[in-house]
Amino acid sequence: MLLRFSPSMRSITISSSSSSGHLNNGGFGESMKINLASRHISYRTLFHTILILAFLLPFVFILTALVTLEGVNKCSSFDCLGRRLGPRFLGRTDDSGRLMKDFVKILNQVNTEEVPQGLKLPESFSQLVSEMRSNKYSAKQFSLIVKGMMERSERDIRESRFGELLNKHFASSAVPKGIHCLSLRLTDAYSSNAHARRQLPSPELLPLLFDNSYQHFVLASDNILAASVVVASAVQSSLMPEKIVFHVITDKKTYAGMHSWFALNPMSPAIVEVKGVHQFDWLTRENVPVLEAVENHYGIRDYYHGNYNAGANLSNTTPKKFASKLQARSPKYISLLNHLRIYLPELFPNLDKVVFLDDDIVIQRDLSPLWKIDLNGKVNGAVETCRGEDQWVMSKTLRNYFNFSHPLIAKNLNPDECAWAYGMNIFDLRAWKRTKITETYHEWLKENLKSNLTLWKLGTLPPALIAFKGQVHPIDPSWHLLGLGYQNKTKIEDVTKAAVIHYNGQSKPWLELGFEHLRPFWTKYVNYSNDFIRNCHILE
Repeated sequence: MLLRFSPSMRSITISSSSSSGHLNNGGFGESMKINLASRHISYRTLFHTILILAFLLPFVFILTALVTLEGVNKCSSFDCLGRRLGPRFLGRTDDSGRLMKDFVKILNQVNTEEVPQGLKLPESFSQLVSEMRSNKYSAKQFSLIVKGMMERSERDIRESRFGELLNKHFASSAVPKGIHCLSLRLTDAYSSNAHARRQLPSPELLPLLFDNSYQHFVLASDNILAASVVVASAVQSSLMPEKIVFHVITDKKTYAGMHSWFALNPMSPAIVEVKGVHQFDWLTRENVPVLEAVENHYGIRDYYHGNYNAGANLSNTTPKKFASKLQARSPKYISLLNHLRIYLPELFPNLDKVVFLDDDIVIQRDLSPLWKIDLNGKVNGAVETCRGEDQWVMSKTLRNYFNFSHPLIAKNLNPDECAWAYGMNIFDLRAWKRTKITETYHEWLKENLKSNLTLWKLGTLPPALIAFKGQVHPIDPSWHLLGLGYQNKTKIEDVTKAAVIHYNGQSKPWLELGFEHLRPFWTKYVNYSNDFIRNCHILE
């Protein structure tokens, strides 16, 4: 079938194919002619119509495809597509956007209001959803309920955090069962085993205790396991262990167990001496006023053994500040062993230079070069703790330790002066004897007691920062890395490079709350094959 339009578009001729062939050959065929209305359509109008359709149809196709791909168009008719695309063409926004703007406006309004005291808050999100189904809350009521639930959750989290810090403080202050067992068993051995009571050191080595050609270390501790790690790490890390002399000082109750350990586990070729504070004739109440203060001052007893939350406004403090205050209330700060270092010239009158060590350190490198450091006439060689970025340990000035609102502190100290570290210190005892360091220490202790502990909270470092003022020679920080008991973010590379690592802080390596990735640097010096340690199940 063929269609033929007349040039004027006024008639159409319809013919079959066969008819067409016959007509072309002059034959007769079937055909039909239809006359159209005389309506005139110009070529220009037809051209413009086709041009507009050619422009719009691809655009509509693309929009339809996009809507379909986005999952918006769930209808099969152009009517649905129109209802969805129409508001966009007209510049209108979706109702959900308008609702969200209104809701944000209400939230901003509620943010400045207090949650009503009697407002009943759901206990869970499920309960909130259930109540919304049964009660028709306004948007403002709903916002107030959500605000109240969030504020309650924040209070609960805050209280839990303070409770966690308090429990951690108690845990760090307690003696682990294994270490208590070790002390008891060794004390029993002292009374029943002659080898545990043998003289330390042997009589022929006694003169070496006062020989200044040897490297003398002083360690004050009532923790037998910790003391064993310090001595073992020093001997194993030394290039000349035969030149090492350790003076271990402990209290009366621990003396028998401490003596038994080093008698039964000699650290040869190093020399170890164990003495109790009761064996030093110089350590009397008359010579050591801190003894009198600790035993008799009511404020000290109440501060360390009273209610830690009494008078504390937890709503106006942060967990970090609360943790710092708890750390300052550690019972070790009222121990004579902790104050003992200030009496080194009197305890060892025949020695010229010693290295004092805390019992929560590990020695990883030969410390012989420490005796060759020129202190330039100063008494104390120490690492400064104001040169780092770490806020817990290495960015401390005197401002962090003293109450500068007190006129006596403000008059005598500079808040921006650099602090330094206790725990691994080189002390020139000859230079010390030419100063009044010990007397200054005593005087400031008395002043703090008279002011009811308002100059600083008890501890050994604050009065030492005053007493050693002008007598500290900074040594390279690589000698002493601190903070392993404060934070678990200490870099392993830094720990590996340090000569002495210090677990100062609550997370001691012998406690379960110690940081797992930092503990192996300490446990590598624990003798787990020892019968006493094995039978007490230490750190199993």
